[in-house]
Amino acid sequence: MSSTLSRPPQAQSSIRRVAILFAGGPAPAANAVISTAAVSFLRNNIEVIGILHGYSHLVEFGPDHPMQEGRDYIQIDHKVLKRTRNSQGIIIGTARANPGRNVSEPAHLNDPERAAPLKTVYEALVSLDVDALISIGGDDTLKTANKFRLFQKQLPEGSHRIPVVHLPKTIDNDYMGIDFTFGYFTAVETLATEIRNLLADGEAARSYFIAETMGRSAGWLAYGAAIAGEASLVISVEDITGKYKVQEQIKDIETGEPIVDPETRKPKTRKTMNMDEVVGRIVSMMRLREEAEGKQYGVIVMAEGLAEFLPHEHIKGIPRDEHGHIAISRLNISRLFSELVAREYTKQTGKKRKITGLQLGYECRCARPQAFDVMLGSQLGVGSYRALVEKRLDGVMVSVSGQLELNYVPFEKLVDPDTLVTVVRYIKPDSDFHNLARFLETYVND
Repeated sequence: MSSTLSRPPQAQSSIRRVAILFAGGPAPAANAVISTAAVSFLRNNIEVIGILHGYSHLVEFGPDHPMQEGRDYIQIDHKVLKRTRNSQGIIIGTARANPGRNVSEPAHLNDPERAAPLKTVYEALVSLDVDALISIGGDDTLKTANKFRLFQKQLPEGSHRIPVVHLPKTIDNDYMGIDFTFGYFTAVETLATEIRNLLADGEAARSYFIAETMGRSAGWLAYGAAIAGEASLVISVEDITGKYKVQEQIKDIETGEPIVDPETRKPKTRKTMNMDEVVGRIVSMMRLREEAEGKQYGVIVMAEGLAEFLPHEHIKGIPRDEHGHIAISRLNISRLFSELVAREYTKQTGKKRKITGLQLGYECRCARPQAFDVMLGSQLGVGSYRALVEKRLDGVMVSVSGQLELNYVPFEKLVDPDTLVTVVRYIKPDSDFHNLARFLETYVND
């Protein structure tokens, strides 16, 4: 019987070389994940290579562009990993290249043209003698990992198979299958610090700030930062319900013409924000703080994902990225709402109040990770080794629950089998987490 200080027995494995790939936006504790994954394999005599900058080099592979060490990948050894677990940044870089962007249903995998980028990625990894792939990234990267696994199922019998394990990453914390994602708490604390600074500034000058935070699809980051930063109000996509939403015809981004459903021949519609009601809610909070609490300052936090709910007039001409997301960087919700709120406040009160809009987010993506994120990231990294070597799994996402207990979620539970898209985990309206923010804000009878 082994003692509590004994390492679990080394598992036998056919894996001789594993590749680690990081894609999408950065997140604190990225290097904790990469380094602990790598060291777990290295200490069990398995080579590790780090694919540089996501899929961007893999999709360029070909006879005239073979994989080149130092340019396209690096050999990861103990020297490379020296004191990297708590370091900032991403030691293998990242990118948003998406080799599965043309595959939106399983049948597309049989189309050589649509599946060509996935085939190129496969051939590039085979050229490097890779036996397994660790994918680290957000929901879009999870979709790519699943498509890569499905692509390999189409290969002729006897072909080399590369099992893939995915590690969930997003500061947005909007992932199904895991309670909290690494980097989330560090990002929240970084943004909360900024919000507390703004509160002090606002109190001194009797003014308001509207802080736009990252969080494309859900409000976890905005809500966490608002709660920890003592913001006056937080609004995210989950709050665009009831009187705060309206249905608007979907229009062509370039021409502005309504888009018609080819089957029903009726104009397509989408849920948009009732701008007047949202602005009115913010002004009501400001007036109540002033009249009932004697506070002439505050910080309103708004999630950047609200951009998807802006009326057509505000998003006309704004392009979308490879994953179909609107280019939020081309918009500025905080500035838009600061102008609208200032105007409405003056209209209602006859007074002027300085309201400044600013965007927060990039400063939190590579902040020095907090201890919890390092521990969480480390467990996920080790979990990739345990999934591939100890449990010999393929097509699973490593997850943790409770006291960092490892579990492995099959891709089938996270990705729609027909559309190959993932499901966003929103904050549940009226959940205890959602209501926590409402309890801590200036109370407005809505």
